[in-house]
Amino acid sequence: MYPGHHAALTPDKPAIIMAATGATTTYRELDDNSNRLAQWLHAQGLRAGDHIAILAENHPRYFEVYWAALRSGLYLTAINRYLSPEEAAYLVNDSNSTVLVTTQAKADTAAAMLELIPGCPHRLMMDGTIEGYDSYEDAVAAMPAQKLDDEPAGDVMLYSSGTTGQPKGIRRPLTGQGIADETRTGIASLERFLLGMDEHSMYLSPAPLYHSAPLQWGAGLHELGGTIVVMERFDAAASLEYIERYAITATQVVPTMFVRMLKLPEEVRTKHDLSSLKMAVHAAAPCPVPVKEQMIEWWGPVINEYYAGTEGNGLCFITSEEWLEHKGSVGKAVMGVPHICDELGNELPPGQAGLIYFEQETAGFEYHGDPDKTAESRHPEHENWSKLGDIGYLDEDGYLYLTDRSAFMIISGGVNIYPQEIEACFALHPKVADVAVFGLPDPEMGEYVHAVVQPEAGIEPSDELAEELRNFARDEIAHYKVPRVIDFRPELPRLPTGKLYKKPLRQEYLDAPD
Repeated sequence: MYPGHHAALTPDKPAIIMAATGATTTYRELDDNSNRLAQWLHAQGLRAGDHIAILAENHPRYFEVYWAALRSGLYLTAINRYLSPEEAAYLVNDSNSTVLVTTQAKADTAAAMLELIPGCPHRLMMDGTIEGYDSYEDAVAAMPAQKLDDEPAGDVMLYSSGTTGQPKGIRRPLTGQGIADETRTGIASLERFLLGMDEHSMYLSPAPLYHSAPLQWGAGLHELGGTIVVMERFDAAASLEYIERYAITATQVVPTMFVRMLKLPEEVRTKHDLSSLKMAVHAAAPCPVPVKEQMIEWWGPVINEYYAGTEGNGLCFITSEEWLEHKGSVGKAVMGVPHICDELGNELPPGQAGLIYFEQETAGFEYHGDPDKTAESRHPEHENWSKLGDIGYLDEDGYLYLTDRSAFMIISGGVNIYPQEIEACFALHPKVADVAVFGLPDPEMGEYVHAVVQPEAGIEPSDELAEELRNFARDEIAHYKVPRVIDFRPELPRLPTGKLYKKPLRQEYLDAPD
């Protein structure tokens, strides 16, 4: 299904509610306005397979742009709203987008991008205009609300975060199906059959819409006919308030959000009625075992987890009940067949960590404009096995456990050390707001374990605090994993999606003079 179907059946039902303000977009409004933008895009000469981009905060009209692209057979690139003008322009240019939609809130970035995107002639701005950008509202208001004569299904072309190199567009071939084709499958099917979501769901989306999961899972709920409550930005206490206010039945979070909720004062955590919540799903980053244990104890067995990448090459899933029997696992595969291989591509037995590949009939995706990176993602002997660079192992029952990204594994004295385990340990200390762990060169051991800690508000960095953290870690993890050096910073470069921007942080230390 797509919004046009629900606009005909339940035109006045809320499709989108902005959490803080309560501003509501009905299915009729979503359908009409996405039709108008689709008509405008068609009038500019865009056809199936062309590309557009959006740079915006969590805005009431974000999904309007999404559905206009998807019902026009276009690729949509959602740009991280926190990028610099140069970084954002790179995505516009690399994606070959000929249309950029942005907002007055991003006017400074948009203005600085102008001379950097000469190949993008059509530029629209919501909520006001600046030189070089036309009014979005005027453009769509001038177009009819009728759907296009031909509505081929488009897709997103989202970009890797760039934590391990220059961001690359993840491009899947268009299916050739129509947007209204009831045989189309995708996120909506997973939401319905794995998570029990449907047209009655009230879904709280607390994360930035430029990220793959919030954007596509939100759109998936529109296919089901449910209502999305979009938080303008995440706030731990506010999220609990919104669950009660809007009778939220489902939400998707990242583990850092769990940590921030658990660190709220007890009186804040317990003041709201959360009984409407039937399902919470988390992904994007590994969740420390003690954190998930505490969340299940608090919210009950409603917490599910999945492991997947924007590439869509595989999917694992696990319920609370399963997880309590397989603590630390991200579940069994429900899409693709997992294989654990060494660096040469040899398959490893259960319990042994290696690169995670997923086998499908075809690998299905490519990295836009980068055939070398595409080839690198494939198994050396099996073209239909692909990897994202994660390391993990399967147990005897087929449950997958993640250990880390291959790019951040530390090899010290010939022993593999996975930063994720150390970060999970430190994250539970009451004086730690955030932590990044990585390896740095050591003449004797090859690498040593280095940690950078963001203390909680009001906590002063000190040698005494560093030693306190080391002693805490020694009680939880093997001594050789305890960081030799702990530095402190007022804030770490963590993306709002929950992912640490670790590579440039580590590079600072590598580039520093001795």
